[in-house]
Amino acid sequence: MSLAEKTRPAEKPRATGHERKRDREPRITDEHGRRVRVWELALRYLLLLGVLALTIGPFLWQLSTSLKGPTEDIFSSPPKFLPSEPTLHNYERVAETIPVWDYALNSLKVAAANVVTNCVGAALAGYALARLRYRGRRVATLVFILTMLVPVEGIIIAQFTTMRELGLNNTLVGVLLPGCVSALNVLLMRNAFLNLPYEIEEAAFVDGANVWQRFCRIALPAVKGTLAVVAIFAFMGAWDDFLWPLIVLSDPSRFTLTIGLNYLHGTFANDERLVAAGTIIAVAPLIVLFACLQRYFFRGVGEGAVKG
Repeated sequence: MSLAEKTRPAEKPRATGHERKRDREPRITDEHGRRVRVWELALRYLLLLGVLALTIGPFLWQLSTSLKGPTEDIFSSPPKFLPSEPTLHNYERVAETIPVWDYALNSLKVAAANVVTNCVGAALAGYALARLRYRGRRVATLVFILTMLVPVEGIIIAQFTTMRELGLNNTLVGVLLPGCVSALNVLLMRNAFLNLPYEIEEAAFVDGANVWQRFCRIALPAVKGTLAVVAIFAFMGAWDDFLWPLIVLSDPSRFTLTIGLNYLHGTFANDERLVAAGTIIAVAPLIVLFACLQRYFFRGVGEGAVKG
């Protein structure tokens, strides 16, 4: 064999027509680089569309009902999704029927205070459980976990008795106090702080930073995403709560929005347009809050994920 034959690169076998056609087809892969068949991709999108319809379908139907006028039939068969003559008159009637904006202001006060107390309290407790060294730290963590197993209905009588003894019955402070720091939020913050590398705080400790400086300047800015998750959970829990405000409040001027909207169901149960308009008024702040914090929310889910 000549030298030219030895140094000549080996020729690749020619691809068949079927292989060339397959190479020209667009390659669809998942996050791990594995190829996904077209029918599998179509099945995934069908499932996602089904979940999307089940999730936002009722909200869109309530929005459509709230925009329909009194002459439109909301129980027609087949149902009409889009209103023929959209109107905001139902929202005006809700404000005329009940003091909805006063109720919304009371709910906003409770929800905003709940966000502040949960963010501050859960951050401090989570940092203490994750970073500080002391006896009983594992027991304290176990206590927070066990409190999540106790149903609210089992302790609601004790909570009401406590609020009455403290003189906080029929006040917004009494509505706020039992949920000012949630055990779930504490565990979320604990897991977020556990994911931070110890070397960063050790370097700050060598530079002379005390515990509060390490907490405020190093640890807390690194878990802003989890703080956003805690803020959303705290706001939703306080805004949507119905049972506890119903028990502790008796003065109509201090009612929260969820209790006030109950009057629409009781007195005007036949007018579904008013009920739908009140529902949209109650849900709108939650949508606005999530839209503002969604970037931090999805990042915070990973920061505060459960760690074994």
